[in-house]
Amino acid sequence: MWRERERESDAELDFQFSKLAWHHHIFYSQSRKLLHVAKFFVPAISAASVFVEMDRGKDQTSANKKMSVVAGPWGGNGGTTWDDGTHEGIREITLIYGDCIDSLRVVYDRNGKPFMAEKHGGVGGPQKAEIKLQYPDEFLVSVTGHYCPVVYGGSPVIRSVTFKSNQRTFGPFGVEEGTPFALTVEGGGRVVGMYGRSGWYLDSIGFRLSQVRSPKLLQKVQKKLQRLTSTASKT
Repeated sequence: MWRERERESDAELDFQFSKLAWHHHIFYSQSRKLLHVAKFFVPAISAASVFVEMDRGKDQTSANKKMSVVAGPWGGNGGTTWDDGTHEGIREITLIYGDCIDSLRVVYDRNGKPFMAEKHGGVGGPQKAEIKLQYPDEFLVSVTGHYCPVVYGGSPVIRSVTFKSNQRTFGPFGVEEGTPFALTVEGGGRVVGMYGRSGWYLDSIGFRLSQVRSPKLLQKVQKKLQRLTSTASKT
């Protein structure tokens, strides 16, 4: 019985990867060890750019390794890069905003304790929003927003953002103008980190998603990814 289920699992993986190879361009970056893929691992991801990487943090046991899916970023190229990394989950988000998102600061969960990341953005902004999730029962499953220049001739910045958890919706915050972006995660996935660029404003934003998988399944996924990568490099 268990062998039959394992064969069914392999067949499902083969089917998903065949769709992946057919519909999406795949490449492999040796320096970052990332695969450019879309709509896999965490079901129903709606994103313009998605990478899959293995999180090999020291805090993780072999029985509870996580896949980190990197989605985005969306926005402009102004400011400097920042990356909060991958955590267990998100507890709080503080936004300062007006005509755009001026700054963002996130409190993550690290080994059961709050961890406050650095503030990203400038010092302006007339309004403040504090989002407090009922962690661990409540977690982020969707982020939408808009980006475009806030001044004529300027670089695009994040103009608006809306966060949605598995229980509530927060926002929209800012002005809903410009190019829209959307990230939706289903099937147990959740947002566990953020990254992007910032200066006077929040110039761009991307997200790290995670979903616990068994080591056996991860090994199968890795082998199939390597096979697809080898095939894609030859074509």
